Amino acid sequence: MVKTIGNPLSWGAKTLGGAAGHVAENVEHIGIRDSTPITEDQINTLTMDDLRHALRKGAEDLTAARADVLFLCLIYPIIGLSLVGIGLNMDLLPLLFPLMAGFALLGPIAAIGLYEISRRREAGLTYKWGDALGVVSSPSFGAIVVLGLYLLGVFVVWMLAAATIHAVTLGGTPPASLAAFTEQVLNTGAGWVMIVIGMVVGFGFALLVLVTSVVSFPLLLHRDVGVANAVVTSVNVFRKNPRVILAWGLIVATGLLLGSIPALIGLILVMPLLGHATWHLYRRAISD
Repeated sequence: MVKTIGNPLSWGAKTLGGAAGHVAENVEHIGIRDSTPITEDQINTLTMDDLRHALRKGAEDLTAARADVLFLCLIYPIIGLSLVGIGLNMDLLPLLFPLMAGFALLGPIAAIGLYEISRRREAGLTYKWGDALGVVSSPSFGAIVVLGLYLLGVFVVWMLAAATIHAVTLGGTPPASLAAFTEQVLNTGAGWVMIVIGMVVGFGFALLVLVTSVVSFPLLLHRDVGVANAVVTSVNVFRKNPRVILAWGLIVATGLLLGSIPALIGLILVMPLLGHATWHLYRRAISD
């Protein structure tokens, strides 16, 4: 198996040139190619052993395609650091933590290429970083785009909610400095009220994304079932396995938190591990 990264420019020109018509076709047929829902008996009962299996298989995928997936995942910490730079502007400083926490809501979008590499490896096909971006050739690409826009919308609403919480508790005036803002948050009653409300509301947003996307993106990549069926199936997987899926959400949140130290560099390893593992969790959750 060849594990070289390849030339991004030549691959990009070739792929984009051949994918334009396919993308247009898929946008026209979002969610209507196969409206057959995933039945209840196709949704499996999961255990903690399934989470361990998913993480183990994810680590195997990461090891097998490490050069390509690590190169592919460089963009995630780069974007995160850019957001930090924007957030250090005094006018946006109160939104810095919500910005970084909300960035995790977009994880399923960032991992879509990793699902494709795991799918190809599982099927015995060749895999390299260019194949990850080849998701644009998927019959469900239009539906994947719509689901991605949904997550972007959730992220925007979360940021608006965070800004509102800050304005109501600490006022809308930008802090004079990072030290002054930290003092205001940690040493005032209003600051702790903001922390508690923010954590409760943030948990609600994180739970919404977890429930609706835990298997929906891999499912769309694997089967052309449409956006509605993919989301409903993801919700049903959670309903059947709430304890296991919540444990998975905790694993993801902990991994992203640890990967953010230091300076988000750890995400270069954490993102591909969790991305590959999510594919294998989907394969345990849904029977063909």
